[in-house]
Amino acid sequence: MVGVKEARYWEPIGDGRVRCLLCPHRCILRPGQRGICRVRENVDGKLVTLNYGLVSSVAVDPIEKKPLFHFLPGTDILSLSTVGCNMRCPWCQNWEISQAGPEELSPYLRVLSPEDVLRLARRYNSRGVAWTYNEPTIWYEFALDTSRLLNENGIYSAFITNGFIEEEPLRELGRYLRAMNIDVKGFDERRYVRYTLGRLESVRRTAEVAKKELGIHVELTYLIVPGFNDDLGEIRRFARWVAGELGPGTPVHFSRFFPHYRYTHHGPTDPELLLKAKEVSREEGLRFVYLGNLWDPRHESTYCPRCGAELIRRVGYSVQIENLDLERGVCRVCGERIEGVWRLD
Repeated sequence: MVGVKEARYWEPIGDGRVRCLLCPHRCILRPGQRGICRVRENVDGKLVTLNYGLVSSVAVDPIEKKPLFHFLPGTDILSLSTVGCNMRCPWCQNWEISQAGPEELSPYLRVLSPEDVLRLARRYNSRGVAWTYNEPTIWYEFALDTSRLLNENGIYSAFITNGFIEEEPLRELGRYLRAMNIDVKGFDERRYVRYTLGRLESVRRTAEVAKKELGIHVELTYLIVPGFNDDLGEIRRFARWVAGELGPGTPVHFSRFFPHYRYTHHGPTDPELLLKAKEVSREEGLRFVYLGNLWDPRHESTYCPRCGAELIRRVGYSVQIENLDLERGVCRVCGERIEGVWRLD
């Protein structure tokens, strides 16, 4: 059957039941049951993935759209998505694909092989492939096979993810990832579980392992949602964790919320709150804090944290390298090292 393949991380637990070991939900499934993600099913006592190679979207995007601001700025990346997600965020902007199973969107899905993705990347002269739009963790087997093939052919992979993945599969896939943007939904464990079904502790661990142990370039996105994660004390705790555990040079993107999907009882985030979030994050030591969905170049451009020189000017998705030495990754004015991946070897 199209899209069906035995899952990589699972175990039988008796009576025909299986336990999925891909993400921290660790769903226990009887025959015929599917996991929270909607794309992993117990078929006759074996866990299978139902979306191998099933593609809902193919696009070529600016790398800044992911957003990745300190990774090959001004380049394009081939973007792919499938269906399903292992979280249930009520404000999801891509809910049409993330909150659906393969059958619901089958007329709109195309089937690609890893070799097809490699050919597409070459056709569009893309140096990399982004697994994005919906949660790529639940596309694990296809992402792993394809990322391995891409890596062998000099093309990188980037994961745009909620970070809700178990450590063992993260470490296996991480060998083939060059960049990740991890969407941290907030910094309160209780509300994290209540609103998203995810767990903050697991997401924090993913970010720390990815950056400190696997050497993956990591940027973080924090969508400021009114009534959920907009307390400045919570934002300060988030910034303190980033600075202390991931390092003050880690790029952070605070993004403005707009009413969407099932979360329409609040208006858009007050721009003043985003400015305050940036201020408290700088107070906690973060060196590169960006504000998304404001469309203000002052808060999307990159400045040297030492001398203040403009390093990269961003106006929308128009990018101009100013005072950043891409070869050495330093400010041309004062020589300060700027954290990021500015060129590929």
